[in-house]
Formats: sequence, C-alpha cells, structure tokens
Amino acid sequence: MCRQEAESRLRLAFFFFFPKVLNIDSRPHAYRRALGTRPPFLKASPENTPPGLGFAGSLRQDGALPSQAKKGASPRISPKSGVSLGATLPRPRIPHCPRHPRNLPKLPRPELSQHAGAAAPAPRPTGGLHFPARTFGAGKGGVAGRRAGRGLGCSEQHPGTERGAMQAEAGAGGSGDGRPRAHLAALVLARGGSKGIPLKNIKLLAGVPLIGWVLRAACDAGVFHSVWVSTDHDEIEKVAKQFGAQVHRRSPEVSQDSSTSLEAIREFLNQHPEVDIVGNIQATSPCLHPSDLIKVADLLQKEGFDSVFSVVRRHQFRWSEVKKGENKMTEPQNLNPAKRYRRQDWPGELYENGSFYFAKRHLIEKGYLQGGKMAYYEMRAEHSVDIDIDIDWPIAEQRVLRFGYFGREPLKEVKLLVCSIDGCLTNGRIYVTEDQKQMVSYDYRDIVGIDLLKKRGIQVRLISERDCSKTLSAMQLGCVAKTSATNKLQVLEDWQKDMGLSWKEVAYLGNEESDVECLRKAGMSGVPADACVVAQKAAGYICKSNGGCGAVREFAEHIFLLLEKVTSARKQLEEINSAVKETRK
Repeated sequence: MCRQEAESRLRLAFFFFFPKVLNIDSRPHAYRRALGTRPPFLKASPENTPPGLGFAGSLRQDGALPSQAKKGASPRISPKSGVSLGATLPRPRIPHCPRHPRNLPKLPRPELSQHAGAAAPAPRPTGGLHFPARTFGAGKGGVAGRRAGRGLGCSEQHPGTERGAMQAEAGAGGSGDGRPRAHLAALVLARGGSKGIPLKNIKLLAGVPLIGWVLRAACDAGVFHSVWVSTDHDEIEKVAKQFGAQVHRRSPEVSQDSSTSLEAIREFLNQHPEVDIVGNIQATSPCLHPSDLIKVADLLQKEGFDSVFSVVRRHQFRWSEVKKGENKMTEPQNLNPAKRYRRQDWPGELYENGSFYFAKRHLIEKGYLQGGKMAYYEMRAEHSVDIDIDIDWPIAEQRVLRFGYFGREPLKEVKLLVCSIDGCLTNGRIYVTEDQKQMVSYDYRDIVGIDLLKKRGIQVRLISERDCSKTLSAMQLGCVAKTSATNKLQVLEDWQKDMGLSWKEVAYLGNEESDVECLRKAGMSGVPADACVVAQKAAGYICKSNGGCGAVREFAEHIFLLLEKVTSARKQLEEINSAVKETRK
C-alpha cells in the first residue's frame, strides 16, 4: 500500500468513527474533500487525538505541508462553525513496510575509472572480463553476474585506450549513461558432422583452424560479455578453448543433418538464461573483423534494433530461370536490356553474405532470427568470404592472407628466416654412391625463394643436426649456416640476440621434433606438408608443398603476404579505434 492511499484511508476513518472527538464538519462535501486529500481539518491537540495514534509532521487544510504554504495567505473560515480552517493537523505516521522501495537498502554506486562514463569493475581474473551481478538487467542480474564473473579468458584488457574504456564499460554492465547493458553473447555453431568437408570447422586455413579466425575477431572486439562455441565434437571443443571461447555441448537432437541453426540457438538460450542478445557468427566467414562487430553491437544496444544481419553489395544482373522442357523465354529481373547500366552508375543490390545474424532473445524464442526493428550491416566485398565446398578453400586462403584479421598485436616485419636443411630445403633423402659419397637433391624453386627473401632485406640462415658443410658449399647459397647443431633452440636464441631482434621479427621453417621449440618461439613458423605431426601442431602455417619440393619458396610467399599485411594492419587498428570512438559519442 502506498503512502498516499494509507493517508486517505486514515482520513476516512477519522470522518466516520471519530466525528465528535475531532469536531469535523461531516457534511457530504467533507467526504469528497477527504478523497481528494483536502479534508477541512481542525487543529489537532492532545485532547482530541485518538488514543494509540502517533503523529509526525502536519498537513495544511489545502493538503500541502507547512513548508509548502504560500506566504501571506489568509486562513479560511468554516461557514458552519466559524472556526478557522487554516489550522494544521499533524500527519499520521505510516506503519513501516520493509518491502517499500524507500526502505530497501541502497547499493553503493560503482566507482568511476579513469575513463569517463566507464564504471570500474571489481578485481577480475587475469585474461577475462568480470561483470558485477547487480549491473545486469532485472531478473537476470544474479545469474549473469555469477557466470560472467568467471572471466572469458579471451578478451584481454586494454587500459588507457579507447577499446579499454569500452571493455571497462561492458565489464561494469553499464551503457555509459547509467542504463544496464544487456548481456550480449557471441555464439559460433560448429557441428562435427559436416558432410561437404569433414571437420571443416577446424581444418587449417592459412595455418589457422577455420573457427579460429572468427573467434579471434569476436574476442578482440571487446563488446561481448561471453563468447561461445556450440559443438558436439571433442576436437572442436579443444580448439575452441585454445582460442579462449567457452563451450556449449549441444544435444544429439540438434546435431543432425536436418537440424537448423535456429534450433541450436534456442537450445543454447534455454540453458543460458543470462543471455539477452545472441550474435550468431558463422565459422565459414574467416575475414570477419572486430570493427564490424563493434558497430553491430552499437546498433543493438544504443540504437535499439531487435535484429541485425550482414549483407554485401553485389553488381550482378539477374534473369529469370527457365527450366528444361518449359517453352518460355527468360526475363530480366533487375535491369532494362535496352538501357544497361555501367557498373559505376549502378549502386548494385544488397545480398546476405551469411557472416552473422544478431537477434534479441524474445525474437528467437518466437522462432525468428530476423524480425522486429531490423537493420542490416553492409560489409566490404573483400571481407565477404563464405566457405562451403573444397573449391572455395584455396581462394579463401589467398583472401584471408590479404584481408583477414591476424590479431590485436601489431605485426612486425620479418628480418630473419632460419630454415632447417634436412626435410625443408631438401627432401630428407641421402643418396650414397659406390665410392661412399653422399648426395642430396633440392628444388630450384627454393633457391629462387631464398634469393627473393634476400632482395627484400630478410636474412636467411640454415641449420642442421648433421655435418653437411660440403653439401652447402656445393650449393653455393651464400647463407650463414650452422651444422652439427645438437641444440637448435640455443643456436636460434644466439642469432636472435646477436642481431638485436625480437621474436616477432624471426621466422622459422622446420619439420622434426627437434624443431618444435624453435617453432613455438618464433613469431612466424611453418612446416612442409610432410612434416611430423608434432611439428605440424606447433607451427602456425603448414605448406602445401613437401620438403625439398618448393616448401621454402611457398613459405617465402607467405612471408611476403604478411609483410603486406603489416601495412594494412595499421589501417585496421585505425578503423577499430575510430569505430570505438563513434560508439562512445
């Protein structure tokens, strides 16, 4: 019961049960005034106060508190009794109600961090975001806070930067203007039973598992409260955790060939009530960038859209289909053949590219991924890559090497390549003549690759565990070499220190277990296609060519592409920072 209703009921009780004690004018108009909080009270005194009632403060005849009375106002006189009605009656004390909003304990306001408008979260676990429970939406705050408080292990903090301010703001659960921020979760559906390409989601693309490209972009965007992979396969779960995502084990019912994405998303929401908005990111879109996700989060959380999906602009003329056996002519769908547009004069059309679909919970529970207040997000054509069949794979590799997102840390130019001789520069075979002389073979393409690296200012050094100095002198490569190396890592560290390089500026090409530690240390690492399994797992790039059959030349091309990436990476960071600044305006 609110305070005003309690006061009105007490006044009615005074009129009907205590008229003589209070000497109240009990005509009908007095009853109406009581309901309107304007009872013509007489002045209260200890003599006419009902026993058992205490009073705190007083009400004027016109219903206002004494402090609200107008200065110089003359008192009104009752026409029946001639008594002044300008006197005041103390306001009855309302019984204490512990559930009344005024009596609830007030939570302390979060302290502000060094970024304006960003609430500083409580101490968080290393490598993840922490979100206090009280800052989420009503009804879900406790669960969301407890789940998110564990930390994601993917979105590291960036203090002192624009993205750091956004992450601190998301970590505090606020929108920057005092409103609670909805729990936004990234969800990547990665079923293990892919029919087109077996285990396509973890197949290496440009040296990185396919699902790793989108997980890296989602984690580095800094706008998601949690990043999830929904899968039914153990190997996919292992790769997802390596890239910092949490794993939702989907049930067999939604893991069939006939299962839809919507069914898997709805199952995820049923088991995670803290999630308010789901961003379904397709694992087959490896050129996704954090800047795209930041702008989409802004559309949902600040501009109030219910669903956002990605599109790409195409300049393609469409014609109606004519099936075999039909006596029809094809008709133009989006052009006039008599007046064909030039490409530069036609804006084109928007097509879904399948990179992501964001939707709020209430839409998904109704069975929609697109609905309500809808918006599209137009991605760049070079970033719109969708892998469905094997023929897309080599094209996607070239595209992702040139336009993909390679991580938050800025790439550095490679200045040193160390190559293992046996199994990389050669095929590992040793031919023995009748006079007990040893011979090896090499591919001329690899020699050309070494020359190209030198012309780009990259030093090439060779290393081997056996004594092959005569072979190297016969090849006349003009490279510094270390033979009979019992500890390859020690040799690599000595070269790195002598040249004053960081590990990001060192590349290593190996193929055996003795190369594993060097592959892990180097900023860029690669192995031939026929390298041992342990070396392949430690490498960042797996060549298509075998050792001694063009693997060095292929790895050199990979280095050249990443050198171009160094330049474009600077532009990417500028775009991300500008996107963050726009969302905070």
